[in-house]
Parts: sequence; structure tokens; C-alpha cells
Amino acid sequence: MYEVWKNHPQMIAVLVDKMIRTQIVDCAAVANWIFSPELSHDFTRFYIWEILHSTIRKMNKHVMMIQKELEEAKERLAKQHKRRDDVRSNERGNWPLEERIEHLQEKVESAQSEQKNLFLVIFQRFIMILTEHLARSEAGGINVITPWYKNCIERLQQIFLQHHQIIQQYMVTLENLLFTAELDHHILAIFQQFCALQA
Repeated sequence: MYEVWKNHPQMIAVLVDKMIRTQIVDCAAVANWIFSPELSHDFTRFYIWEILHSTIRKMNKHVMMIQKELEEAKERLAKQHKRRDDVRSNERGNWPLEERIEHLQEKVESAQSEQKNLFLVIFQRFIMILTEHLARSEAGGINVITPWYKNCIERLQQIFLQHHQIIQQYMVTLENLLFTAELDHHILAIFQQFCALQA
């Protein structure tokens, strides 16, 4: 897709949006693509980040929609329990609703797992490209703080701040898997700043 539309960033954004909506590609695949070597020369361009944030918003909206559906089904079941006229007919009538609630709970868990995976992929890719940049800079004796580095760090901060309510749910996982003490202090500082804001 990129080879055909590389001179038309709006078309790329529209096509990615359509592919996510029709479930041709999943959100984690889009995140991996954004951080791929194929897009490295466009990495600092605005449309790349608009695609990433749009992907995150779609995933968050999907999770919220399923959670809302689950809550509505639970409310309907509670109302049915209140209107108990005939115990036997009530028990028979609740089975489909109870099965639906179980099915929706599984869907919520699956969607939250996909959401967590999306954030893990995004932060893992940020860590990888920043670590590579820091290693190259130190090996070459070059100043680490370049315009590209500043842009990348600020985009990482933007992800944390713009999606803080969702990321907060996965703080322990992020801390245990990605933002460990072994991580370079330049990158770890961003996560620690975010944690300090949440305290």
C-alpha cells in the first residue's frame, strides 16, 4: 500500500482506517508497520502519528462499546430478576441472557487483551528505536539529543498523556515487561514522569 500511495498521506490514512474498520488488519499490525524500516524516513511526519492515534482510538472505542453492551445486558438481567412472577418461567427465560452475558464477558476480556497488546507493541517499538539511536550515537561519539530524538521522545510522551486513562490500567505490565531498571535512563525517565503524574 505504501509503495503505491507514498506521495498521498491522506489516502494512506484513509486506507488504513478502512482496513481496521473492516478488520482486514488488526491494530497491532498497524503499530508494527508504523515503526517498520519501510516507514523510517516518514517517521517524523504528522500523518504517521495521526494514523497511530486513530488506531489507538478505534481500539479504545471497540473495548468501550463491548463493555457498554455487557453492562446493558447485566442491567436487563437484574430487571428480570426483580420482576419474578413465575420462578420456573423466569429461570427458563434467563438462560439466553445469561449465556449472552458470558459471551460478552469473554469478548470484553479478548478486546482488553488486544488493547494491552497494542500498547505493548507501541512501547516496545519506541524502546527499540530509541535504544538503537542511543547506541549509534554513543558508538559514533555523536550528541544523543538530535531533532529526530527530540521528536521521538515527544511522541512517546504524547502517547502517554493522550491515552493516560487506558494506559493506567496496564501500568504494572508495562513496568514489569518493558520499562525495567535495565532500560536506558533517557527512555525510562519518560515512563517515570508519567508514573509521577499518576501518583
